[in-house]
Amino acid sequence: MDDAQSHISVENLTMKYGDFLIQKDLTFEIKRGDVFVIMGGSGCGKSTLLKHLVGLITPTVGRVLYDGVSFWDAPVAERESLLRRAGILYQKGALWTSMTLAENVAMPLQQYTLYSEQEIEEIVSYKLALVGLSGFEDYYPSEISGGMQKRAGLARAMALDPEVLFFDEPSAGLDPISSKLLDDLIIELNRGLGATIVVVTHELPSIFAIGTNSVFLDADSKTMIATGAPEELLRNSRDPRIIKFLTRGEREA
Repeated sequence: MDDAQSHISVENLTMKYGDFLIQKDLTFEIKRGDVFVIMGGSGCGKSTLLKHLVGLITPTVGRVLYDGVSFWDAPVAERESLLRRAGILYQKGALWTSMTLAENVAMPLQQYTLYSEQEIEEIVSYKLALVGLSGFEDYYPSEISGGMQKRAGLARAMALDPEVLFFDEPSAGLDPISSKLLDDLIIELNRGLGATIVVVTHELPSIFAIGTNSVFLDADSKTMIATGAPEELLRNSRDPRIIKFLTRGEREA
């Protein structure tokens, strides 16, 4: 399919917790092959939007479409099929602490495929090698660093060869070097595997290093105020909220 084709579309989305409005009137497209950044200040609803995109929260108003298929209007079986085409890396990795890295990565393969144990073992070794963890199959999460835990979580997210990968604050808790290594890995996966990647982050180095497209959520107006490549927003925007965020207040509009 053409890289310019829409992979995920958000139409007129409103997000609420009870009567409390988080965001309204969100309309944007994530193109196939994008590294798409969901950005904005603290409390603007970035992680909540991610949860809507992956089917954890039902929209109050609006639709989320995968390749033109409205997720919440689809039958349950089709929704499950759509979700199996996605992988999620949670903020803290979310590894099972009682399982080795190999067992963590193997779990989705055991649950959702008919591969033999030998085939699963080979796939697990390959996925761990992709994230730089070859040889760590028998380690437990407590025996490795936080950055390595994030990479192990990514290997598990990639277990089923997803078309789209979702990251929730992947650099949270990491030192600058580990954060840079994770950014480099995200770029490599995007270019090498052709995966569409959606990242929630407020880290400026990551935003500019990996982002090819983005949406900017504003906490005060409770809606999106920009979409586009982060570098282009910094270069062309005259909105003081965007300039303040993308320069950490060092430049005025």
